[in-house]
Amino acid sequence: MTTDSSNASTSGPKTNSATPATAAETRQIVLKEIGSKWNKFSEQDLSALKNRDDVISGVVAKYGLEKTQAQRDVDTLLKGRHI
Repeated sequence: MTTDSSNASTSGPKTNSATPATAAETRQIVLKEIGSKWNKFSEQDLSALKNRDDVISGVVAKYGLEKTQAQRDVDTLLKGRHI
């Protein structure tokens, strides 16, 4: 006698593992992206970031960019997400 277990994996709704489930997960993803793009941010710098303006100020200070350029770069990276 054989049993068909093919339905076991389709019994629940599918979730997209690439979609963060919580704000904390989104924050970690965004901080990782910031650290990858701007590697002059230390782990301590990254953990201290609270919002978009903090990122912009950090980019201006660490990379010497004009504020308007830093705003564009940060907005491009954040893609509407919040820290």
